[in-house]
Amino acid sequence: MLKDRQILLGVSGGIAAYKACELVRLLIKAGAQVEVVMTENAARFVPPLTFETLSGHPVHTGMFDKHSNPLVHIELADRAELLVIAPATANIIGKIANGVADDLLTTLYLATKAKVLVCPAMNVNMYEHAAVRENLARLKARGVEVLEPESGELACGWEGKGRLPDPDLIAEACEYLLAPKNFTGKKIMVTAGPTREALDPVRFISNRSSGKMGYALARAARANGAEVMLISGPSALRPPLGVKRVSVESAEDMRKACEKYSRDADIVIMAAAVSDFRPRAEAKSKIKKEKGMAQLELEKTPDVIAEMGKQKRKDQILVGFAAETEELVKNAQKKLKEKNLDMIVANDVSKKGAGFDVDTNIATILPKRGRIEYLPKLTKLELSYRIMDSIKKKFF
Repeated sequence: MLKDRQILLGVSGGIAAYKACELVRLLIKAGAQVEVVMTENAARFVPPLTFETLSGHPVHTGMFDKHSNPLVHIELADRAELLVIAPATANIIGKIANGVADDLLTTLYLATKAKVLVCPAMNVNMYEHAAVRENLARLKARGVEVLEPESGELACGWEGKGRLPDPDLIAEACEYLLAPKNFTGKKIMVTAGPTREALDPVRFISNRSSGKMGYALARAARANGAEVMLISGPSALRPPLGVKRVSVESAEDMRKACEKYSRDADIVIMAAAVSDFRPRAEAKSKIKKEKGMAQLELEKTPDVIAEMGKQKRKDQILVGFAAETEELVKNAQKKLKEKNLDMIVANDVSKKGAGFDVDTNIATILPKRGRIEYLPKLTKLELSYRIMDSIKKKFF
């Protein structure tokens, strides 16, 4: 992830400069070391003191400012692992694309060997201008990563493509660029979220799953270089960058999607909380409260993970999850064997800070062969990276 990684943030002079403050906060929260370089115009939008307070480091605004020496561009360029320019105006894009070095930011861009992420933000007409498009194409051809702007209402009053992506998306892009690519060339399918089993056209049976664990796993798998397919039950979460999502509703929908998309997968990670039961019959119209319901008859849903275990190839890795409230290891080991899994991740959902709809988890990783890993409370994203590391060590 981003712990102790050296990130250099270049802020150029656009109205979106204020969003870079939140980006610094997110990067610092993730454990990164962040230094900020601002252009002269950027300092007109956001005072350097703001970034200095957020980053805990002096902000650099020029080749010869009070924090600098004549070789500051070399010092910054040498210690950076990643240079992020956000927002990147049409002006700064044009300069770096054409080798102009007339301020600190453009000079250190030429001096650094670090990876570079450019996040354009400008008026839609400027963004669509042939000169800007050509400059961005030139940067991409040199290996610069460009995070496309979002569409919507712009500060200038226009509507269209040109908004700086949300800071959490930029932070995710930073994570992707700095993560080790342990699964390059591998295809990974991840399931996430709950399923809904219809009772009538307006009601359903479901569970407390939010999809956070599965989405975090898809994000970690993608950051590790894999091609990722996310099969998601109903969830308000956005798919991770670069991840293809297939949305499903019921357990039967999940079964069909898994059967289809698992065929080419090298690794299948079943993190979804599939409903165990569904109404035996779905009412065709809304059940009126006045009539009531004398009895609700349920039947079992397809055991999706068991079916995946039966049909998995010899060269395919199948990872399952077990949400338990008692005898965690015993119940997880039973499921590991019965479902023909290669690894299972178990957690006691009765513990505080674990389970559904929270950002943390306390997990135990049980492989088919090898030592059990007992993990402390981690964020679900941190846990996802630990799971990917375990898969790498045990099977590749």
